Amino acid sequence: MSLIIHSTYFSPVVQYVAMVNTDEVIFEKEDHYQKQTYRNRCYIYGANGKQILTVPVLHQRNFEHPKTRDIRIDNSFAWQVQHLKSIQTAYRSSPFFEYYEDELIPLFQEEFTYLTDLNLATDQVISTMLDLEVKKSFTGTYNAEYPEDQDNRFLVNAKSGIRYDLKKYQQVFMEKYGFISNLSILDLLFNEGTNAINYLEEQKFPF
Repeated sequence: MSLIIHSTYFSPVVQYVAMVNTDEVIFEKEDHYQKQTYRNRCYIYGANGKQILTVPVLHQRNFEHPKTRDIRIDNSFAWQVQHLKSIQTAYRSSPFFEYYEDELIPLFQEEFTYLTDLNLATDQVISTMLDLEVKKSFTGTYNAEYPEDQDNRFLVNAKSGIRYDLKKYQQVFMEKYGFISNLSILDLLFNEGTNAINYLEEQKFPF
């Protein structure tokens, strides 16, 4: 079975739950870009609770509805430095941060032009960390509808309000703010390490 999903920035946990439950992932590349989605943002667990990291993008005035694959990153300021520092501050005391840090840092040292390229690069690194092997390809045309058991593009919606039934795992600031579900896959990796893939496989799917 193949699943249709969007490429996202350090994807939320539910996206990787979907990915471990399929033989092939087909990334949507022909859709129109929408704001306030996981396409250019992720959420981590900081010292003050849930914290957003947003990749700045350039607004294309000549295109009313630009395609996601054409969205360029605004590299006019050091957003990558800010993101890396935020991640280090949030997770330096987590059990597995030092184990993965060296693999992660190069992503923040390379300047990406297109948002899609950045997202696919983060997925490649995360898949290596998880030891996740799944066939990946891309859509060639846009289809508004796919069979319900294939279409997981709704996972990109950061403001959907959907509550996913994910099991709790230990988080760095859990005693202060409680368990926060469906954060970036980084949160799961830094806290669960090599057990992260087992955690993903144990979750309820389809949603």
